[in-house]
Amino acid sequence: MSTMTVGASSPFTVHDLEGMPDDGRRYELIDGELLVSPAPGLLHQRVAFRLARVLDDACPDELEVIIAPFAVRPDNCNELQPDVLVARRGDLTDRHLPSAPVLAVEVYSPSSRLVDANLKRAAYARLGVPSYWLVDPVAPSVTVLRLAGSGEYRQVAHVAGEEAVDLDAPFPVRVRPVDLTAQRRRLSG
Repeated sequence: MSTMTVGASSPFTVHDLEGMPDDGRRYELIDGELLVSPAPGLLHQRVAFRLARVLDDACPDELEVIIAPFAVRPDNCNELQPDVLVARRGDLTDRHLPSAPVLAVEVYSPSSRLVDANLKRAAYARLGVPSYWLVDPVAPSVTVLRLAGSGEYRQVAHVAGEEAVDLDAPFPVRVRPVDLTAQRRRLSG
């Protein structure tokens, strides 16, 4: 199953999301349009978890690293759930983030690549999210985008495989794509 958008005669709102089934799918809104995505697979979840750990280890105290599902809900017609997000602690509520995170990360799934690279990219730019990362778990790579003065994202880094990148935003952190995808080895003994 792929990600799909569902239109209605009137825009969907965040209140409509409360009536959606708890069926493992991800329900998001962009400008009142409903996006429905299947539950992510193992590789996707492994990469999101490992990236969250890398970010969390480097994260300063005033920021918080959160993995999906957790809603970015800036208004009544938009609710996004980045795979990983970094937010200012003071901006968070117990249930959602009512403002832009400082970093949103989407990990590609077979069904989400076009939505993440285009529709969500534009939505995060409109929200004013300063940093947006796209992670490909199949051909391990990380694309780092920063919001420019024009209100559009500009690519500032792209690394693949065993390459590493040292980033300074939203805080200093080193990322190596292959480390996000490799299976953990258990020590026997």
